Amino acid sequence: MVNIRPLPEALSEKARLELNERPERIEEDLSALRQWLAKNPHIRSRVDDQFLVCFLRGCKYSLERTKEKLDMFYTVRTMSPELIRSRDPLNPRTLEIIRLGVGIPLPHTDTPDSPRILLIRPAAYEPSQYTIEEVIRVSTMANDLMMIEDDNFVIAGQIGILDLANVTMAHFLQFTPSFVKKMTIMSQEASPLRQKGFHYINTPHGFEIVFNMFKSFMSEKNKSRLYVHGCDMDSLYKYIPKRLFPMEYGGDAGPIQTIINQCEEKLLSYREYFLEEDQYGTDENKRPGRPRNAQSMFGVEGSFRKLEVD
Repeated sequence: MVNIRPLPEALSEKARLELNERPERIEEDLSALRQWLAKNPHIRSRVDDQFLVCFLRGCKYSLERTKEKLDMFYTVRTMSPELIRSRDPLNPRTLEIIRLGVGIPLPHTDTPDSPRILLIRPAAYEPSQYTIEEVIRVSTMANDLMMIEDDNFVIAGQIGILDLANVTMAHFLQFTPSFVKKMTIMSQEASPLRQKGFHYINTPHGFEIVFNMFKSFMSEKNKSRLYVHGCDMDSLYKYIPKRLFPMEYGGDAGPIQTIINQCEEKLLSYREYFLEEDQYGTDENKRPGRPRNAQSMFGVEGSFRKLEVD
């Protein structure tokens, strides 16, 4: 008996049409994945149904792609301890960042089978007080939680809105080329989640440097899903209805602080889950063939500090 959440009708139909989901085959596919994991001792993976079906859905039920994605998911995480390890939401510093609300999922979707919208506000944190790695660590926690809880997020995908209002050069200087490459690999190659678009608003001077750096590591498909609106909110609302935004953006989703409080409550309720996560990853000494390492995966020459900034 498969232990996954039943889907609402609209998402069930989207999963069938777009992801090749066949409910009668899920148990067989999950069993095949578990057998493969048992034969690959270098991967220490969660094996519960809801977690594994997220990867099957993200790979449109191609078993081979799912295996590659699962391996890459845990490999990248093992090579990125600064982003993944020690994610206790009760750690005082982690809790401080959660309460800043740098990245928050908006509570409503446009239609029952529309993507989840994530609002990212880098200026909510002070770069002299927190590193970008600490901030992204909290965002990986929210991502992991939505992977197992949010069917719109997994099936319909995600739309990111990056609000760069009040972002300073100190924020941009935290983005080294190696960090940008790591983040791009993590989202493009090591995540089962479907990126349906990324919108940039309130873009300041200097933005193009970091933007072009991100683009240089992206696939052509993901480049085509980037939209820069500057300060033209009406341009953004052509893609995402204004009513879905928090009150501070003129929408109907309530105050940002309420959304942040709900995120905090949810993350704290998953504390045991995050503490367990430290036991999962890859053991490169047991990998068949050549072991992988961080240098071969993320190594990039130079640093952002050396780039010309007007």
